Amino acid sequence: MKIFNLTLLIISSFILLIFFLIYSKQLNNKELSQNLNVEIKEENFTNSNIIKDIKYTSKDLQGNEYIILAKEGEVDLNNTDVIFLKKVNAYIKMIKKNETITVFSDFGKYNTINYDTIFSKNVRIKYIDNNITSDYLDFSMLENKLIISKNVIYTNPENILKADVIELNTVTKDTKIFMHNIKKKVNIESRD
Repeated sequence: MKIFNLTLLIISSFILLIFFLIYSKQLNNKELSQNLNVEIKEENFTNSNIIKDIKYTSKDLQGNEYIILAKEGEVDLNNTDVIFLKKVNAYIKMIKKNETITVFSDFGKYNTINYDTIFSKNVRIKYIDNNITSDYLDFSMLENKLIISKNVIYTNPENILKADVIELNTVTKDTKIFMHNIKKKVNIESRD
């Protein structure tokens, strides 16, 4: 029983240390509002750096909201600002346009300080009637940018597009679609 109590005390101390580090570094971040909510249930810890059922939320200064959910996360012991995620769902809610970009992936890497997130393996992105699948997505909240790459397939009601990279500005909706090799061309097929 004493070992269990000691283990619980160590885990609780580790949790408090992580929250203190996250909160103190968040106060220095002037680009984003200071709204970071972490919902972690203490009984969900299976190891000192494994967390179950994670939810992070943050807002930028324009009121856009970023929500990331994961079935499991593992704190990087070399950099406690980074959490490796499994079975990830993310929602980028753009308040002014009342639109949401939804992202699903098998894995993710989330930075608790700048909110940058990398999604990998079986990445699926939904935005209005547009769907994109790929193997890799790099999202930067500070830069308002999504960079989608590796086996990119974009579909909408009219077209199917295949490319190496799609870059999207989440605020302006400016989009760049291109191939890494300039000798290759983006493939667009009509769905008619």
